[in-house]
Amino acid sequence: MREAQKMMNDPAFQAQMKNMTENPAFQQHMKKSQEMLKDPKKVKELESKMQERLKEGTELLEKAKKERGTEDEKPEASDDDKKEPAKEEGDNKGEEDEMPDIPILSLN
Repeated sequence: MREAQKMMNDPAFQAQMKNMTENPAFQQHMKKSQEMLKDPKKVKELESKMQERLKEGTELLEKAKKERGTEDEKPEASDDDKKEPAKEEGDNKGEEDEMPDIPILSLN
């Protein structure tokens, strides 16, 4: 929580948020969202869509767990076979970073 509070108190972050909230497209989208939530029919429609997507996601997760379960049943290799050499910083060999591109905000 301290890190989040520290980030929110950062002038650069505050400037970025101010720019975003003053953007006319952002303001228009927020107004549309608020108007849409006033309509009970639209809210029910959105809730049903969300429930469907949650159900689909849960089914995909269960399927992935089952597939992993079948992989876990394979004969295990000895401890010597499991060991991999440590990777050095520049040793990616075409692997992509798992981290998304996130703008860096200075917290100092």
